Amino acid sequence: MIQRQEVPVVRHATRSDLPRVAELAISHAAYEQADPPAAGFAERLADALFDRAEPRLICLVAQLRDGSLAGYATCTPEFATWSGHEYLHMDCLFLDGEHRGLGLGRLLVDAVAAEAAALGLQEVQWNTPVWNEGAIRFYDRLGATSREKRRYAWTVPADAGALRAVSSS
Repeated sequence: MIQRQEVPVVRHATRSDLPRVAELAISHAAYEQADPPAAGFAERLADALFDRAEPRLICLVAQLRDGSLAGYATCTPEFATWSGHEYLHMDCLFLDGEHRGLGLGRLLVDAVAAEAAALGLQEVQWNTPVWNEGAIRFYDRLGATSREKRRYAWTVPADAGALRAVSSS
């Protein structure tokens, strides 16, 4: 019989987890061939998770039997204009390479779904690179559906405040 402490667990991140979550995020960025998070990343996470009256981010971690963290998922409630419904946006789901294929990804996704349900939300949405075939197979096995879209990012110009203001009247 497996004892409770022998089973990996998914739990909410604590402030003391943030240095490891930052390490995992750096590995995640490298895996996705992206720039690493900028300096001060753990502090920005702390602000979004713990230092606001209303936290902006949910961070879940996959903790192994020995107490180490093998992965994380982050998500935020968002609003879809076309459907007129809120959903939970899973921004990140990442496991160290040596911990993939062990069921931890499913534990993290199930925990994200539980967060959505707790918020009264009926859908989780996310993106993955088109070349990440392992993730795509995993998401397909979950029964998730994909939508063909490209995700864009745009750095707001420094002079954006001087651009035409939108009237609220």
